[in-house]
Order: sequence, then C-alpha cells, then structure tokens
Amino acid sequence: MPFSSKTPPLVGLDIGSSSVKLVELSQSIGGALRLERYAIEPLARGAVVDGNIDKIDVVAEAVRRAWRRAGSRVKNVAMALPASAVITKRIALPANLREEELEMQVESEANQYIPFALDEVSLDFQVLGPIPNAPDDVEVLIAASRKEKVEDRMAVVQAAGLKPVVVDVESYAMRSALQRLIAQLPSAGDGLVIAVFYVGANTTSVTVIHDGEAIYEREQPFGGQQLTGDIARAYGIPAEEAEQKKRSGDLPVNYENEVLRPFIDSAATEITRALQFFFTSTPYTRVDQIMLAGGSAVLTGLPEALMERAQVPTSVISPFKGMEIAPSVREKQLRLDAPALLTPCGLAMRRFD
Repeated sequence: MPFSSKTPPLVGLDIGSSSVKLVELSQSIGGALRLERYAIEPLARGAVVDGNIDKIDVVAEAVRRAWRRAGSRVKNVAMALPASAVITKRIALPANLREEELEMQVESEANQYIPFALDEVSLDFQVLGPIPNAPDDVEVLIAASRKEKVEDRMAVVQAAGLKPVVVDVESYAMRSALQRLIAQLPSAGDGLVIAVFYVGANTTSVTVIHDGEAIYEREQPFGGQQLTGDIARAYGIPAEEAEQKKRSGDLPVNYENEVLRPFIDSAATEITRALQFFFTSTPYTRVDQIMLAGGSAVLTGLPEALMERAQVPTSVISPFKGMEIAPSVREKQLRLDAPALLTPCGLAMRRFD
C-alpha cells in the first residue's frame, strides 16, 4: 500500500526513568496508520529522577542507541514533558481575536496562573474550539513549563544528533493514543467510564475517560522497580541483573509463587485502592472497563487478579491495535513491548495532526 510522504517524518521519543522509547509511524493515502519501527533502550539508574534529566550525556547516548537500534533515518523528534513539570489551564477568550491579539491575551492570563516570571517559562497555547453555551468565545488551553525543563530535553535530543521539533505533555500524548483505541470500541466507547492504569517503573498513573474527556487523573508511587527489587533480594543479585532476568524470564522455578504472585497481589491492591479514591472524590460510582498499560502490564496473572478483585472487565492494551505492522517489526516481541509504548506512539501521531 503506498504511504504518503506529504507530512515531514517524525519520531516519537519518550524519556522515562528506566528507559527511552522511540516509535516511528507512517500513514497510507487512505489514512491507515502503520508502525514502521520502534526501540526501547534501558537507562542507567539515576540518569532521570522524578522526570528531571540529571545526566544529559548518559540519556543522549541511550537515545542515540535507541535510534540506531530502531533503524530509523528520521531525525525530527516529538518529545514530551512529564505532567508534573507543566502547568495547564483552560480559559475562555473571544473567538474573533487575531493570532497576535490571542498571544497577548494568553500572556496576560498566564501571568495570573503561573507562579514564575514569564521570562523563566516556555509558554504555549492551543485553541480547543467553540464553547457550547458561549457562541462568541473559544476555549483555549495554556501550557507552561520552566525553561530549563524544556531545554534539558532539547539538549538530550541535539546531543544524540537529532532535531527536536515538538514538545508535548506526556499525559496528552498518551491520551491521543488512547482516543484511537477507544474509537475502536463498540459505539466508539460512548457513555463508557474507562479507567486506564499505566504501571510504570516507579509510579502507577490512572486516567479515567468518559466521552472523550479525562474526568480524573492521579499518580501513586508503585511500579515495576518494586518487582526488580524483590527479585534482587530474593536471589541475592544486583538490581541491573534482576531487571535483565525479569525481562528475559530467566528466573528460578519458585519465582512465580514466591516473588511474582505477592507482587501481583500488591499491584491489584494498589489499583483497586486507586479506584476507591476515584469513587470517593467524584460523583461517579462505576467503571465499565479497565485498560492496563506500561511495562508491568504484561506480567502473568495481573489482568486476571485485577478483574477478580475489581469485578470490572480488564484488558492489556496495545496502542498499535488496528494499525498495519511493518514486516521488519518482530510481532512476538512487540506484544510484550507495546503496552509501554502509549506515550511515544501518541507523540509519533503528532506527525499527522
């Protein structure tokens, strides 16, 4: 199938605390998306801490390795900041403003919401569209971040020999990938309350989506690194080796019963607790579907344990569902890796916005 080259190619790059992930998509003339290539490259512990890049050279080297491993030739990069590093605010502005008037209004509004001097921040905005009950106004999303946070990520990409062209917010990029999946549900997911849990290395985030809107977001300190620590302690091996063995499955016979199962129980407890927080802090009393993502989503027994505990249909998701897959992509490996690739997939989709 011919793939159009009208939009300049772009790779999505996600810089996490334990790895960097890279995704490249293309699109056919008919609009079908195709996964061309991807790569995940582990990061040394301490290179990225709480979303802050502490070792630019180490992270840049990992990005360079991921780019080479993926076999990409595309140098334009879309990347994202963690939601904790970005202040966002939705405001209403008159619909008839010209671009420069809009910019001035956004700056004066931003002054009220941002606790830093404007020359210390990178500021951007996006017109979301008309406001249903106010025909003369449009809703505008303002996003601001400390300049150094943006500059550190740009420095990493440039040091890796690539070109930063888009800076997004991780949660928004992830949501772009999710909206595509929800659109494939019966009736495009209309009326459903969908809880998406992303079990990362150090944190588990929950986003609850209802009719295309994120109605609840929360993050809690629990992630796959805990299992790595459990493995290291149980078998007296260094954390790096434990992480490697966790990924390859090269572990003793008693691993499933004595190490993995207790971790799965803890994960199910954390996730059901997060659901309780959602019920007690919003008017909602039900969740229709749980979607699991992140590197630990594919752990044997997690969806089943959660379904039993929460009594809600639970599935592990892939952002590439319904896409064509290039022949060079190893599908067996992709099945294991895909749930961790929501954010870079959403970033790679920016090419077609």
